[in-house]
Amino acid sequence: MADESWRRRVLVVEDHALMRSLVADAFDRRGFESASAGSAAEALEVAERFDPDLLVTDIDLRQRPNGVELATIVRARAPHVAVLFLSNLSREAAALHARSIVAGASFVNKAAVESVDELVDAAEAVLADRPVSRELVASDAQARLLALTTAQLETTRLLAAGLTNAEIARRRSVSVRAVEKSVERVFAALGIAGGERTTPRVAAATLYTATFGDASTGL
Repeated sequence: MADESWRRRVLVVEDHALMRSLVADAFDRRGFESASAGSAAEALEVAERFDPDLLVTDIDLRQRPNGVELATIVRARAPHVAVLFLSNLSREAAALHARSIVAGASFVNKAAVESVDELVDAAEAVLADRPVSRELVASDAQARLLALTTAQLETTRLLAAGLTNAEIARRRSVSVRAVEKSVERVFAALGIAGGERTTPRVAAATLYTATFGDASTGL
């Protein structure tokens, strides 16, 4: 019987409400305390107060941040959190890339899972095998990147994807001037200044790509 004085906490992040409920219920039945979210932005708010031991997240959340970016941010803020990625068969390559970015993460292929209990079994394995030595340690620059707001992080992603301010403005349905202000705030938050060999735009793009991988995925 599970020790009622201490229950492992799992944060389930899935954009499909039914799947999210089924997975959370499966963890509850196995003695976990669960919380759930339908997006990365919501998950980050929940994580602050819930303090999970395990993050179970779909990679494709239909909006950014995606599951990989979410896991990177959560792990930077709380390196002890174990990570289990969920994905569809067509996303297997993305999952392999995710494992290379988020140290110690594991991956479950949704298409190959016959019951939600199999997800819990996979999560148990991740928690059992999580080595402390593989925890992600962010650099100072990455820590500043991970501290950006969701909106600022999205602006940085679009910069890294090569979009101009005008293109970002059209995509986000705001004015070019608003984008210019947002970009200026991002550069200030990242402590990036222009130099002889690089521009702030290139420096921000390079930092984003080094942290999260290809920024153009999903454009």
